Amino acid sequence: MENKSEQVQYVLNKAKEYDVKFIRLWFTDILGFLKSFAVTVEELELSLVEGQGFDGSSIQGFARIDESDMIAMPDASTFAVLPWRPTEGGSVARMFCDILEPDGSPHEGDPRHVLKRALQRAADMGFTYYVGPELEYFYFKESSGVPQVLDHGGYFDLTPLDIASDLRRETVLTLEEMGIGVEYSHHEVAPSQHEIDLRYTDALTMADNAMTYRLVVKEIALKHGNHATFMPKPLFGENGSGMHTHQSLFRGDKNAFFSPDTDDHLSGLARQYVAGLLAHGREITAVTNQWVNSYKRLVPGYEAPIYLSWARRNRSDLIRVPVYKPGRENATRIEYRAPDPACNPYLAFAVMLAAGLEGIEKGYECPPPVERNVYEMAAEERDELGIGALPGDLSEATEEAEKSELLRKTLGDHVFEKFIENKKIEWSDYRAQVTEFELGRYLPVL
Repeated sequence: MENKSEQVQYVLNKAKEYDVKFIRLWFTDILGFLKSFAVTVEELELSLVEGQGFDGSSIQGFARIDESDMIAMPDASTFAVLPWRPTEGGSVARMFCDILEPDGSPHEGDPRHVLKRALQRAADMGFTYYVGPELEYFYFKESSGVPQVLDHGGYFDLTPLDIASDLRRETVLTLEEMGIGVEYSHHEVAPSQHEIDLRYTDALTMADNAMTYRLVVKEIALKHGNHATFMPKPLFGENGSGMHTHQSLFRGDKNAFFSPDTDDHLSGLARQYVAGLLAHGREITAVTNQWVNSYKRLVPGYEAPIYLSWARRNRSDLIRVPVYKPGRENATRIEYRAPDPACNPYLAFAVMLAAGLEGIEKGYECPPPVERNVYEMAAEERDELGIGALPGDLSEATEEAEKSELLRKTLGDHVFEKFIENKKIEWSDYRAQVTEFELGRYLPVL
């Protein structure tokens, strides 16, 4: 679609083809919660041309009450029918929106705009940024109370026919019906934990897809009377849910991370990218792991990374380089293992990209890979090797983020300040809580 009129006509034709009556306009707040309002098909053409005005004062991180007028401008390329919605009286479709000011300029609080700005920086350097996240999640019987699992399977287990297997199958079919490519799905390590991997694509499309994926997983579970959650660590003593993010940079159709001349087939540019992620890993963690609960996952013993190291195969490291397969140059990539699936994918992709580009732009030197298990090293040995650690809790992560020039530059002043403010409030609220752990341990003896 080359111009605006062609885009508009494309959507109008699709709406007619699928007998669409309502169109949901989607966008996210700074924390990655999906927001939506609907227009009727009669308003669709005007919405595509002029956008739809709304009050942004109640959206987290958007605007003060005295500057609340916003415009949601639909992205025609994201038009898709929602298969789980009833079709009697007309189907329901969705489009993602860019949030604009009344004068038509991008709104600085829009996470999609933050990612677009980061992608433009990559484009100015000659790169396209591709990502493939692995979003893990849990199925439970209900959304409140003590979590009750639907199955007791383990990693890659083929469990007997049960509701969890059927939910995952229906979710994959629904995603594909919406035009979202799925590579594979499987049971994860913990009971009732599952993973569906989306097909590698450009970061903006993937952020939209990840938002859709999270909603589809929840909608299909709800349809069958169950609850799906992307909470990073819902079960004590079990693995938490991660969002390992595979990523690479392309120049045209050539993978800039590939080199035929090195043992691991990683280019010097890829090593600089890795060095950037390691150097800035601590300061971007508040974005990739944005909740108090995120840090219950980032502890030793549960396959989640806590140390700033990289390796070719070792899965205990923050960054892993998947094994190269001959003839698969375009599949050369690195896997950043810290993020969890409850992040805002627009902001998470933006800050990972910014950290990597910083390494390339400034020629960071990549430390040697660590092929031993970092968890088993003595603290003195890690110190000698210069291996640091990710923040231990949200408070520490927020302190690191607040000092970061890279983060402020990437997010922009508006999102940066609103985000930091929100995280400080969350930590303050958490600190004031009296937990079951404290009552159980201290009430009987103190």
